[in-house]
Amino acid sequence: MGGISNRKKEIKRRRHRRQKVAKFQSRIKKATTSEKLTMAGKLRKMTPGCEVLISRLALEERKR
Repeated sequence: MGGISNRKKEIKRRRHRRQKVAKFQSRIKKATTSEKLTMAGKLRKMTPGCEVLISRLALEERKR
């Protein structure tokens, strides 16, 4: 009985993450370097697969 509610919560979290990533993708074109670093930090807090997303979106060209 408890499994179905956890499944729905996880689906909701996943959909929300996907929406936020889509929002970041639309803002990347106009973003400055510091804004891109901020977005990369937010992605790191938001999702476990962040490094793949960061490299795919080219948010960090240089290493710290």
